[in-house]
Amino acid sequence: MKGPIQAIVVDDERFSREELIHLLKQHETIKVIGEAESGDAAIMKVLQLQPDVLFLDVEMPRMDGMEVAKAVQELKKVPKIIFATAYPDFAVDAFRHDAIDYLLKPFDEEQLKDAVVKLEKRFAPQMDAAQTFNQTPSKLAVEGEDNIHYLNPESIVYVYREERWTKIVGKTHTYKTRAPLKEVEHRLRGFPFFRIHKSYLVNLNYVDRLTPWFNGAYQLELQGTEEKLSVSRNYVKDLRKQLEL
Repeated sequence: MKGPIQAIVVDDERFSREELIHLLKQHETIKVIGEAESGDAAIMKVLQLQPDVLFLDVEMPRMDGMEVAKAVQELKKVPKIIFATAYPDFAVDAFRHDAIDYLLKPFDEEQLKDAVVKLEKRFAPQMDAAQTFNQTPSKLAVEGEDNIHYLNPESIVYVYREERWTKIVGKTHTYKTRAPLKEVEHRLRGFPFFRIHKSYLVNLNYVDRLTPWFNGAYQLELQGTEEKLSVSRNYVKDLRKQLEL
């Protein structure tokens, strides 16, 4: 990306906002472009300024930080999240929102520096698509009923939305999460997943056969599963291009 990473600091305590903004000014790669004193105001700032990252407090009146983090996942440009709070008890929930880091007040300069380094790595120049598909995969965090599963994206065959659940089908097990399909798709960027239908993503590495069906639609067969998936005719052309690369 060109230029510094653009940030908004969100905290209902003015002193905390000022302290964090002061510390962030010591990092040339970060530019604070706005601040907000509530969750509602944060959403408005994000819509207006399109930041790259939110430094987000958790405990705020009316709309807390977790609700803000969830709300911005539905935006076209989803900012990265770094939580900055006095409460350590929300760390597990924070990482369910794919947070880059979790800073505790009073802010430690070394901890903040580590968070900025993580952020810089996320915004480092991206490899081209072919190279990215071959990179060493990170883990996909999937919240279960009582715990969190960390899945290797290479082991995921396909993902689909069913009623209020997003189902993640692996080689040996199916997991489910309440995270929207759009959010899971976003978190799988950089891996060879392709949308074949408004409710389905498939791992291109498992594609076995594509056969005509009717009205311009196709059926897709995947290795490791007997189910045949319907490919919407709106996605057939692009899918064939991806498979023929």
